[in-house]
Amino acid sequence: MKRSRSVILATVTALVAGGAATWFSGEASAAAACAPAWSPTAVYVNGNVVSQNSHNYTAKWWTQNESPAVRSGQWDVWADNGVCGGGTTPPTTTPPTTTPPTTTPPTTPPTTTPPTTTPPNGSLPKHFLTGYWQNFDNGAAPLKLADVPATYDLIAVAFADATATQGAVTFNLDPGLATAVGGYTTAQFKADIATLHSRGKKVVISVGGEKGTVAVNSTAAATAFADSVYSLIQTYGFDGVDIDLENGLNPTYMASALRSLRAKAGANLIITMAPQTIDMQNPQSSYFKLALDIKDILTVVFTQYYNSGSMLGCDNNAAYSQGTVNFLTALACIPLQNGLRPDQIALGLPASTRAAGGGYVAPSVVNNALDCLAKATNCGTFKPPATYPGIRGAMTWSINWDVTNGNAWANTIDPHLATLP
Repeated sequence: MKRSRSVILATVTALVAGGAATWFSGEASAAAACAPAWSPTAVYVNGNVVSQNSHNYTAKWWTQNESPAVRSGQWDVWADNGVCGGGTTPPTTTPPTTTPPTTTPPTTPPTTTPPTTTPPNGSLPKHFLTGYWQNFDNGAAPLKLADVPATYDLIAVAFADATATQGAVTFNLDPGLATAVGGYTTAQFKADIATLHSRGKKVVISVGGEKGTVAVNSTAAATAFADSVYSLIQTYGFDGVDIDLENGLNPTYMASALRSLRAKAGANLIITMAPQTIDMQNPQSSYFKLALDIKDILTVVFTQYYNSGSMLGCDNNAAYSQGTVNFLTALACIPLQNGLRPDQIALGLPASTRAAGGGYVAPSVVNNALDCLAKATNCGTFKPPATYPGIRGAMTWSINWDVTNGNAWANTIDPHLATLP
């Protein structure tokens, strides 16, 4: 999310060269022993080995009730290790090393409509609207937090500030904003968060942005991040954290930090991510890997489908131009087909042409994309391989730009969310 940002021009050639993942697959020796039989009720994580239909399979990321025989391949959750011998044996212990989220297991293969699942944390609506609140004055309408329109269910406060301690963050009200709104104190800001809570809204602190310098690249930094964000939660009443690190992240240490934060804050902690479009093209890229690594505690990913140029979709055979319904559906299909649940995916768009360098679409187009993903209606020429009725909703940069534009974005999309399955 940007105060100002340049357009990222990602060519198809560079994308393919830099993003293509080569997963391990192939035939194992016929004499290889079969691993414990796959169980649809068990949770498996990266590296777990199971067998099904006389083949061994290795999990690439967190998974539950995704049949290895159906979900194996270059871009899928299981790697086929080849034929195994000696039949299969039932597992003697429960494979998972992490606590499974509260989800409704799928009852159909992923080529059909995936089921709706219960979000792992937070108390947010089934479909909801997210907006970023600007803690600075850049020409968009300055707002006190309590003046955020009621159409927004989740408000991300942009942004936390880096400190001299690597990984640690703090929060300070911007003096320019305070002046623009006629005065704004820390006490008033805290009271506004409480007011939003009384309205049934959630508020998270966003870390990063275009100019953010927060880096979590070591065990010490991960600890500092978790401790400092937890301190902000206690001080201000934030409901969680949004990861918007646009200058790179280390998925291993950030995952560690977020798990530590979750342990401190509890199961209701909201964890969101706002990767740039190119960050969610390949399951091996840092942002995508982070999302998969924390899938069991992740609330939602709202990829920024703007400032992107043209990108490959999940069909991998065409480049789609930003600013179209095809772009939104074909790119949202990538994480949906590569490990994330529909309730963990939302569409991120600018609220107006002034809010981003490129990629703005009319809010009616956002509604069409949601319909296409959830119900297979109002699609463009691209047709997703399945329907995703649990698709979570939409996000915008920013609430301030939407208010500047007469609230056209939220006023169009918010009522439409109620029409989704």
